[in-house]
Amino acid sequence: MPPHPLLAGEDIGEETNNFSLVLGGPLYQLLLRARLSDDTLHMLRKRIVTIAAIAWLPLLVLSVFEGRLLPGSVPVPFVYDLEVQIRFLVALPLLILAELVVHQRLRRIARTFLDRRLVPDDCRERFQQAVHSAFALRNSVLAEVLLIAFVYGFGVLVVWRQYGVLNTTSWYGTVVPGGSVLTPAGVWYGYLSVPMFQFLLLRWYFRMFIWARFLWQVSRIRLALVPTHPDRVGGLGFLSNTVYAFAVLALAHGAIVSAQLANRIFFAGAQLLDFKLELGLMAAFLALLVFGPLLVFMPQLAEAKRAGLREYGALAERYVREFDRKWVHGAAPADEPLIGSGDIQSLADLGNSYQVVKEMRFTPITRDAIVQLAGALFLPIAPLALTIMPMEDLVKKLAGLLM
Repeated sequence: MPPHPLLAGEDIGEETNNFSLVLGGPLYQLLLRARLSDDTLHMLRKRIVTIAAIAWLPLLVLSVFEGRLLPGSVPVPFVYDLEVQIRFLVALPLLILAELVVHQRLRRIARTFLDRRLVPDDCRERFQQAVHSAFALRNSVLAEVLLIAFVYGFGVLVVWRQYGVLNTTSWYGTVVPGGSVLTPAGVWYGYLSVPMFQFLLLRWYFRMFIWARFLWQVSRIRLALVPTHPDRVGGLGFLSNTVYAFAVLALAHGAIVSAQLANRIFFAGAQLLDFKLELGLMAAFLALLVFGPLLVFMPQLAEAKRAGLREYGALAERYVREFDRKWVHGAAPADEPLIGSGDIQSLADLGNSYQVVKEMRFTPITRDAIVQLAGALFLPIAPLALTIMPMEDLVKKLAGLLM
């Protein structure tokens, strides 16, 4: 077989060889100039410490100066505000760590489409355009400006001020008739720390939009799917591994939710079971965010399975008729023994191939990926279960589920 042109060293473009949802945009360029990142997203610890310090350390210092750090000063002192501690010391570092994980896991994804010859030669230009379009959107200055505008215009002034502030005097605000007055720490918290966190989170949603758009554009290409591929998804099995890249992002979402619930459980008298709907909606949202982009290949996979069943069914029908005529009805040559005949192995191979086509799935989503994503989401929330039952009872229930 002649070497595929891509494997023979043909230049397919740096963008395709190094696909990344992360290495681009004004903030990334700013981090490069500040020597907090490089083109491989190393210097991770320095970046996490610097960004977390900007968001969290001034809150600590200002709370000390205002006398609102320790218990006894206000109903919710700074050290007791679990939402702030978890958000900026756990969730925010996880959002930054997720950048490195996603970059490393998705870097070869575009090249894999070509290496596996899923993209026909006459469609390679369209594929390159899809990659280039994803990079252009990732590097958009306007997109990040709009994200910042949305964060301040809606995220801070509407969502945080209306729904994120506790209805009690705390380290960041004092309740007064008609609302609350922010302390200096509260001003930093509300107009710098919270927007910084919301921007990083929204930028992840923007990246997921770019990812979904790229896969949708690829799905518009007539891919060369193989119904008998052992991965049971026509050769797209490598896409199921991309789900694991977003496990850290799911962990960050779990930390965000646990932080919000913890404050309401410990300071507002709520119960964990009061938030069943919210937890279900978060799980559904995250599943849509991570698994949704992979659903764009369903039409092609379904069509490939139907075609495979039809074609391999016809091939199997012809073969078994010949096999039946030769070995069952005595048409085989007298000097050809049945034992050791290659016809037997060919019949078995054909049956296995047909079974693979029958087992072909419509989506490159696996049960393991679903379990891992759910585990990452609910792991940070699990400790809150201790607020509704003792540790001993919780361990017994978990053991009962596993045994």
